[in-house]
Amino acid sequence: MFFIGKKKSEVKRYDEKIRRPAIRSSICTGEKVAGFENLETGKFEEIQLIQSPKDIEDFKKRYGIQGDLKTIY
Repeated sequence: MFFIGKKKSEVKRYDEKIRRPAIRSSICTGEKVAGFENLETGKFEEIQLIQSPKDIEDFKKRYGIQGDLKTIY
């Protein structure tokens, strides 16, 4: 049997010295993606597509992020 249920909500960790949480927004289409910006290289790692404000809150809750996220264009 396959059981589908809610996953345990555990806070995932990220290295704050190397990565910074941010939202990348497309100037042309307005598409938004939450992820992490590498502070050393400037490269952006996409984690989650943002379709509503609830998606941003879910991303922040999953990684234990407080406050506002930087928006990269």
